[in-house]
Amino acid sequence: MPTDATDRVDSYFICATPRTGSSLLLGLLESTGVAGRPQAYFRAPDEPLWADRWQVPRTPQGGFDYADYVQAALAAGRTDNGVFGAKLMWGTLDEVVDKLGTVHPDLAGQDVTLLNRAFGRTRFVYLRRDEVLAQAVSWLRAEQTYTWYIGGNDEISGNNGTGQVPTFDADGIDHFIQAITEQNAAWEAWFSSFDIQPHVVRYEELDEDMVGATHGILDFLGLVPPDGRAIVPRHQRQADELNRQWIERYRAESSDR
Repeated sequence: MPTDATDRVDSYFICATPRTGSSLLLGLLESTGVAGRPQAYFRAPDEPLWADRWQVPRTPQGGFDYADYVQAALAAGRTDNGVFGAKLMWGTLDEVVDKLGTVHPDLAGQDVTLLNRAFGRTRFVYLRRDEVLAQAVSWLRAEQTYTWYIGGNDEISGNNGTGQVPTFDADGIDHFIQAITEQNAAWEAWFSSFDIQPHVVRYEELDEDMVGATHGILDFLGLVPPDGRAIVPRHQRQADELNRQWIERYRAESSDR
């Protein structure tokens, strides 16, 4: 960790859209031993599952206090050096700041100040993908099969599978291309509105050099892994020949429209 306290990061968020290699990146970062144990702790459907895993006290109505939940997430997601990491998809961000606004009502609507209040000095890594068509094809397959990753990093959900055979769907690909474009624009607008300069990682860079991309994030966060520490993936690549065929078919059919 940096010796200058002003440079010390307490927490960071991987800000992403689906199918950008975010699960792969979380596993790589955890393998460093100094970048927390990042997970998608704040995905709303998964919060009750995490709460049960952490034995967060339940209210008489069956819910839980969000301040308690955040403290449990911090305890689970920190490494011994005190650094916390987590993943936020675009839709998740609004949910988190809205819930934090109920915990800290004096800061409601002040997104970054809220995050800093809850998580300490916080930085942001923006993970995106240049090949949006390939991303949309991957998203479609994941939605159809409910296989979001292979391997794992102790995730709470996303690897159950439906047994459904993936089926080409040009309209579905169109939908996800539009969603990716809109969500990337929303992330960039949010960064700009709060004068945030995130560290940008592109999927294509991560795919080409996983260790180099991970070291780039550690440098941005001011973190140094122990000597001899191996940075290793915990997830397997999912794209295969079917992805390539769908991409080629989509392009061919689009040219005929």
